[in-house]
Amino acid sequence: MRLAPCVMVQGTASGVGKSLLAAALCRIFARGGYRVAPFKSQNMSLNAAVTADGGEIGRAQAVQAAAAGIEPTVDMNPILLKPETDDRSQVVVRGRAIASLDWRGYERLAPTLWPVVVESLERLRAAHDLVVIEGAGNPAEINLECDLANMRVAAVAGAPVLLVGDIDRGGVFAALVGTLALLSPDDRARVAGLVVNRFRGDPSVLAPGLELLAARAGVPVLGVVPHLGEAPLPEEDSLGLEDRGDVADALVSVAVARLPRIANFDDLEPLTAEPRVAVRFVTRPEAVDAADVIVLPGSKTTVADLAWLRERGLAAAIARAATDGRAVIGLCGGYQMLGERLDDPDRVESAAPRVSGLGLLPVVTTFAREKTTVRARGRVLAGGPFDAAAGAPVEAYEIHCGRTTAHGGDAVFALTERAGAPTDALDGTRAGTVVGTYLHGCFASGALRRALLTAAASRRGVGPDPRWGAAVLADRYDRLADRVAAALDLEALGRLAHCPLGALAE
Repeated sequence: MRLAPCVMVQGTASGVGKSLLAAALCRIFARGGYRVAPFKSQNMSLNAAVTADGGEIGRAQAVQAAAAGIEPTVDMNPILLKPETDDRSQVVVRGRAIASLDWRGYERLAPTLWPVVVESLERLRAAHDLVVIEGAGNPAEINLECDLANMRVAAVAGAPVLLVGDIDRGGVFAALVGTLALLSPDDRARVAGLVVNRFRGDPSVLAPGLELLAARAGVPVLGVVPHLGEAPLPEEDSLGLEDRGDVADALVSVAVARLPRIANFDDLEPLTAEPRVAVRFVTRPEAVDAADVIVLPGSKTTVADLAWLRERGLAAAIARAATDGRAVIGLCGGYQMLGERLDDPDRVESAAPRVSGLGLLPVVTTFAREKTTVRARGRVLAGGPFDAAAGAPVEAYEIHCGRTTAHGGDAVFALTERAGAPTDALDGTRAGTVVGTYLHGCFASGALRRALLTAAASRRGVGPDPRWGAAVLADRYDRLADRVAAALDLEALGRLAHCPLGALAE
């Protein structure tokens, strides 16, 4: 059986731009006529996506699949770790949660997962022309004994490695040379090229340093990628969250609670892309008091994050916003927090069997061990801050544990398809301007965003921006590929991947 070649993107640290560059490579090679698939063996992230068969994978791999023009599958990210506390994570294997383990527990489990990594990678290689592999963290983490994500994967795939450093953080030359110095001779030999990422300014200024870097490292520098400004891909973890709150002429301000275990915060991307909209991730009640729209995002630990809201005074500020008639929107875990009560008979979330919610929606949530992971389609129902979008289509997905039951209020969405089957189910609850829903991705609806922002602006006595709702993110992959392709040596890249890029490299 012929297996496709691979090329691997590794980094000097987490957050240096590996996911973005892997997505760009997926698009570049797909535009070159190749069938490309992304792969990341082990991912730690609270941003997740749902595959067509209901599996859960890292959101970055779903985005990379979209950049490649294919449907995501669980093989693209066979192991997903979702942090629950500082020393414990939920372990998702081939799309299904199998355990909640501390680091020592995962160290014992990890060696048994290597066959899962190899099998998933082989399936992708058998079905595609090229696999773009993303590493995790740094390949020279010499304290770790079991490598499931970096050089061991490169070795089994026979993949040349592009080592990426982030110059925006500073110390990029030391980070690249230091990483190479800590690698074993065999692993060091797998590094076929260096990439300097997120450079601001004139790249010619770097020329003397790049020449010295290549000479010192014995590895060619294949490009200097500019800082791309807007985040074209969702961040892997909340360390990369940035406000878009410095919009000088903002008509509407959106406050997003920056929960300690915030999850699927890429839900907010469509709002941050809108003109004259300031989106701030907030931790102080005065920031909520100053906002026109308040969003409670998803959470991996709903009960603990609810307690954090109360400790910070944010719960009281959210209640004031609801009383004022400002839009308060809860997504997934945020929806659960807005309810009257959270019951946990099996102690899934915490040691407490019952916790009071914020009391802003007439709903009760009962946690369960089984996780719901499905895709859904539907339409917006009339009423509340989404009223002007009534009837508009919505495509979304659900990732949550437990069931929320309403005993009042109105539904937010009428579903037409769920888990690939027709349905007439309803989703969400609305009471006045307070809205809760399980539909991740609902803000991707331009009509819904336009309705929400227009209503918020109207409440302030200002007119809407005519561009609201028109922001299109679909072509961001081409924009990303164009800018990255212009910065890289495509001819050398094509040789490394055994997939010549032809005219693209000219």
